Amino acid sequence: MDYITQSHILNLIRKEVIPAIGCTEPVAVALAAAKAAETLGAQPRKIEAYLSANVLKNAMGVGIPGTGMAGLPIAIALGALIGKSAYGLEVLRDLTPEALAKGKCIVDTKCIHIALKDHVDKLYIEVAAFSGNDQARIIIEQEHTNIVYVEKNGDVWEDARLSCTESVKEGGEAEAVKLSYGLVHEFATTMPAEEIRFILKTAELNRKAYETSMNGRYGHAVGKTISGETGKKYMGDTPYTRMLAMTSAACDARMDGALIPVMTNSGSGNQGIAATLPVLSFAQDMGCDEEQLIRALTLSHLTVIYIKQSLGRLAALCGCVAAATGASCGIACLMGGDKTQISYAIKNMIGNITGMICDGAKPSCSMKVASGVSTAMLSAMMAMENKVVTPVEGIIDEDVDQSIANLTAIGSKGMESTDRLVLNIMTGKTL
Repeated sequence: MDYITQSHILNLIRKEVIPAIGCTEPVAVALAAAKAAETLGAQPRKIEAYLSANVLKNAMGVGIPGTGMAGLPIAIALGALIGKSAYGLEVLRDLTPEALAKGKCIVDTKCIHIALKDHVDKLYIEVAAFSGNDQARIIIEQEHTNIVYVEKNGDVWEDARLSCTESVKEGGEAEAVKLSYGLVHEFATTMPAEEIRFILKTAELNRKAYETSMNGRYGHAVGKTISGETGKKYMGDTPYTRMLAMTSAACDARMDGALIPVMTNSGSGNQGIAATLPVLSFAQDMGCDEEQLIRALTLSHLTVIYIKQSLGRLAALCGCVAAATGASCGIACLMGGDKTQISYAIKNMIGNITGMICDGAKPSCSMKVASGVSTAMLSAMMAMENKVVTPVEGIIDEDVDQSIANLTAIGSKGMESTDRLVLNIMTGKTL
């Protein structure tokens, strides 16, 4: 692999694997609200948010960090009140009890209005803020921190909407390389370990989310159930159950609004958690050395990035399918799998859990993550025995890259009607 390709992949990982506090969809809306307030230069008296269906779906039922509350109104209020756009996806990190009390008062005034925006990118956030005779409007598109439009009182300060699509296609340096399985495997297994040692930060940060969860009670306590008395009685205490518990526990805390940062992958904290903690847990249990862990984590995260390049930031397909596929590659790598066997793990994953729907970000995501991790372990074990779903079965192709393309086509195009139906069900419920 030439130096330029190596540099581009390094930059791609650094761009896609970043920290965030809270679920990235409501946090991105809070980011837009923070930017609107900054542009306005005053505390907004009224805020309007217009969101794509996928953003709305992922922001309706998830806990907002440090608030004990779920949903968009408190996220928007706090973004406008104490958010700093320079913090990116950690926009709410300055939250205090006093700020929370003020944010709740803002929500109670019913000055925040939220509506669906049709015929826009799947990741689309538009926030308009008003104070006196002044107004500001902010638009985020395609990526959670990609502010493409800034306007105050009719004066356009920034408008990158026209060039946004082209810039993402061209991608600049970070997107200049189109990944393939061969490229992902070569990079992860041959890159000097010191050059990719930064990937250990994912293990450090996401393990803290697990530890926070085990010291409290969050969501459905999936991690604690697996590692508790009932879990040990029926499932045992093994490397398999420990990776399930560690990964789902971190997700429990994140989805229930713990005020902790996690390392994301491709705009999703749950994807970052699921790509990291199964690999870390298995490496610890197997006594793997640091370099083995570095390479396995790199393989896992880069595989997820590769899948998401064609699947898209937000889709009808649950993100844990992509993330657990990356984890399965990392686990197979730690088991001593070669390039062919790791490709078998990918095919086994696609042959098993393709079709798991995304019905929004919420505490029960930890159950889906546990299912993904369980499948990741099974797929890796089968791969190590050279057992693989064959091309005559379902959507699997002889070529692993085509198998991935089949997966992402189903998730991004084939399930579009599913996505609309899920949103209709979610918004039509009487609670």
